Amino acid sequence: MANLKEVKERINSVSSTQQITKAMKMVAAAKLRRAQDKIIQMRPYSQKLSSILNNISSGSEGATDIVYAQERVVENVLFIPVTSDKGLCGAFNSNILKGTNYLIENRYQDKLITVMPIGKKAADFFKKKEHPVISDFSQLFSDVSFENVRKAAEYVMDAYENKQFDKVIIVYNEFKNVATQVVKTEQFLPIEKLQDDGQQSQAQTDYIVEPSREYLIEELVPNSLKIQFFKAILDSNASEHGARMTAMDKATENANDLLKELKLVYNRTRQAAITNEILEIVAGANALEGN
Repeated sequence: MANLKEVKERINSVSSTQQITKAMKMVAAAKLRRAQDKIIQMRPYSQKLSSILNNISSGSEGATDIVYAQERVVENVLFIPVTSDKGLCGAFNSNILKGTNYLIENRYQDKLITVMPIGKKAADFFKKKEHPVISDFSQLFSDVSFENVRKAAEYVMDAYENKQFDKVIIVYNEFKNVATQVVKTEQFLPIEKLQDDGQQSQAQTDYIVEPSREYLIEELVPNSLKIQFFKAILDSNASEHGARMTAMDKATENANDLLKELKLVYNRTRQAAITNEILEIVAGANALEGN
């Protein structure tokens, strides 16, 4: 049985850890509130704009004059895994890394793969792999703003337009709620066309374009792609804080359970020590009486 000093040290250590996890949970909750507001406000606009974009690229005049919707024989694939810069957020990062690695090894194993990680965890992971890594935007979460995300999106769009890549795939955590984040694999480029399902599809693609279709393509399509990219970053940012808040809440609960066990051990050890001292005193008194 451990002595009182060792048990007391463990109790103090667990108590200190519990205070840290409580503080981290509160910080994550404050950051989550702001990040959640941003993605909730952005999502309806992004979804509607994406729907319009897909309809335009699927119309009768199609994607012939939309460079970002032109499909090519897939030989070079760019993966954009979105993780966090820090850990202590449960399986948030590992799910993204495992999902991206699975796609590379099982679905695109015969393609030339390039990785553009966003987030320090993804950058550190893929630097150890054999695939080329574009690390220019790995620190994007140090300042999450549309201006910084726009630069990353423009880099990817220019690379696709110059035929450096034939397909671009983003892997990120989609924010559902505080306790739920879903790994989502999204084809960023080329723009996916809507499947033809008859009259409903025809109704969806029946747009009156003003001032002209050319102007709409020139202005709307690039901006829409940048907004889709920004939405993925905001989703991942909110998911990170939700995952960290949940992980720290569980860690605090586990520390509380461990403290209960340690205090029980401490009390038992203390009682055993007191009992031994009483037995020694009684034995000493009996020995003196015998003499």
